Order: sequence, then structure tokens, then C-alpha cells
Amino acid sequence: MWRKSSNSGKGYISIWQGKDYTIFIGMLCAILSFVLTMSLTVQAKASENGQEQDTEELLRNYQDYQTRFFAVERREDIEANYFEIIEEQIFPVTLESFGMEELTLIPAMDRTWNRLALFFLNETEQVVYRYDQLETNYRIQGELRQATKDLVGISFADVNRDGLKDIILISRCENPSGTYAGIPYKVGDVIFQGEGYLYRDWRISDKINRFNMNKSTNQILFYVRDGVSTEFLYTSTTLDELLDHGFSVIEDQCYTRQFERLGRLQVVPGTFRMAWYDFFLIYLINEQGQIVWCLQPMVDYDGLYSLKGINGRDVDGDGMKDLVILARYSREDEFGETQIENMCTIYYQRTSGFEIDTKFETYYHYTEEDTMEDMIQKIREFWGWQVEE
Repeated sequence: MWRKSSNSGKGYISIWQGKDYTIFIGMLCAILSFVLTMSLTVQAKASENGQEQDTEELLRNYQDYQTRFFAVERREDIEANYFEIIEEQIFPVTLESFGMEELTLIPAMDRTWNRLALFFLNETEQVVYRYDQLETNYRIQGELRQATKDLVGISFADVNRDGLKDIILISRCENPSGTYAGIPYKVGDVIFQGEGYLYRDWRISDKINRFNMNKSTNQILFYVRDGVSTEFLYTSTTLDELLDHGFSVIEDQCYTRQFERLGRLQVVPGTFRMAWYDFFLIYLINEQGQIVWCLQPMVDYDGLYSLKGINGRDVDGDGMKDLVILARYSREDEFGETQIENMCTIYYQRTSGFEIDTKFETYYHYTEEDTMEDMIQKIREFWGWQVEE
């Protein structure tokens, strides 16, 4: 039997150390944001067709964007300066350090460069504050053009317990090129309120997105305010450490195999629940209880819906056992509706570890009616095996 988690607190962190820390971070982040902004003026890689453009052209483009951004003084100026208002995400908000007057938060997209901006308007529709130093605007380093497509969630809460309301954002992004081009993913942002200004703590933003705690505004709140973190899923070195932090093993899918290059290993799948989403990972554990390999078949889905099975056998004909995972995952579509998608994930064993498949999925799409044996035969057929009768 697996040892029951004690939830002893190792998975919980203390982020905030007092008001002085908050002020210091505000100043630091303001400086860092300024440095990151100015770095755009010396980059020479930011063209629509992917080719290099000279520094002068990039500087002109950035100056044009900044001119349009700061030219927005009233609501009607937003679209006049080529920002597209995201109507469904407009909310009233009171920012205590700006005064007790209720403001209207209007998010808008600069469609020229796919950058997200926030405008805060008073009751006469004048802009009293604007902000664009967002994590989502720095996904493609060194470029003015970004990957942001839209804004899918906004929430307000006193995240760092300083008595001031902060802003949590979830945006949807899509890279224009590279290995994951065209595949949507989420980016989380937390905008903290200082004394009359807003700021972003880049270290917190990094962990939110690096450890996939960006599926919902509640998930971000659980991490930043309450200290619940998924970081241990990616940094633990032993099975005991996983269990101590609350990892729940799916026992009926556990088994031991002799993986030729890696030796005799236990296949240990499991989940960690955070803000109503199940993070799903598979660990390969040696006889000493150490993690030898970590597989993440869930990729950028929001959570595991159901697991049909995990099979370990050679499917590509190289004599080494591979892993085939059949599962269903949840994902929120562009209209905010939860969609359930079937996924067949294949990890091929190689001399140095495992390599995820990128070819079979274009040949055949797994359906709920397919059994594990059906999929094994289809994968082997894809690799040129004689189909077993």
C-alpha cells in the first residue's frame, strides 16, 4: 500500500514577509519593468515575417506604440488609438490607494502587436491610470509583437494581505512559430497595488506560469495568497517526497517493467488537486524509491478528466519498451465552456530516456471507442509492423 500523505506543510510556502517587503518589491519591479521596456530599443528581431529588422525600425515601432498608449486620455481614445476593447471583461473596481472612487477597468488589445493594456477610467470616462507591464506581454523575449490572443479571466482580491485590492488576470496565448505553433495556452498575471501605483512581481509570475498554476484565477489565488504550490511535482527527487506533499497515486495503473536502458522501474501515475483541477503526471521510480523520469502527458490541458490506461511495450520496433497513455482531459474553449478531449500520448524509449511522439497524432486521432489494444495495433501499423491477428 502507498503511504498516506500527511499534508505536513512542505507543499505550502510563505510568500509575504510584511509591508516593507511589498514596498521594496514594488520599487524593484518598477525598475525591472523600465529596463525590460527600454531593452526593446536595442533589439533587432521583431518583424512580422520573422526576418531581422534594424534597430531604427524597431525603435520607431515601439515609439509609435508608446505614443498611442499614452495618447489614451478618455474612453473614446482607446479605439481611436487602435486598441480593441474587450467588452466582456470590463469591470468596476475600487483601488484603495487611488482613492475610494469607483473606477472602470477596461482591458484592450493592441492588435498591431498583440499586446494587452489596462485602462482605468473614472465616472467621467477619463483615464486616471494605465498599465501594460504584464507577463503576457513578455512571452516572446526581445520582441514587440507578442502571442496574446485574448483575455479570458479577471478577478480581484487582496492577494498579499496588505489591505489593498490586487488584480488577477488569465490570458490566452498562441505562438506564431516554433514547435508548439498554433497551440493555445494560458498565461497568468498578478498585478499588485502599491501606494498609488500598480506593479508585477516577475518572480511570482515566473512560478505561476512555469509550474502551470495558470488554469484559473482561483488557482493563482491558491498559490499566491495561500501558498499552495505545484512546484514539488517538478522538483521532487523521491516518491516519498511526492506523497508527503499530497500526490495521490492511481494505484490500479501502477506496475513494474524492465526498461532496457533504464533498468527495472515502477510506473507510478497520479494526480495533485488544486482549485478543482487535477494535475496528472507519471513518474518512473527505481528500486530505491528515486524518481528516474517524469512524464507530463497533460501538457497544456486544464486537468485530467479520466484515465483509460497506461501500457508499457515496444510499439515502434526498436526493441525497447515504450509507454502509451490513453486519457481524457478538460480544456476551456474561447467562449469559456469546458470541453473534454481524448488524447493518446506515446513516449518512445531512447538511449538517453523518453521522447514524446509528434507524428502518430497526425496519422490517427484517438476516440473514446478505441481500446488500448486497438491503439497499440494502430501505432505498430504506423511504424510498419505486421498487424497482429
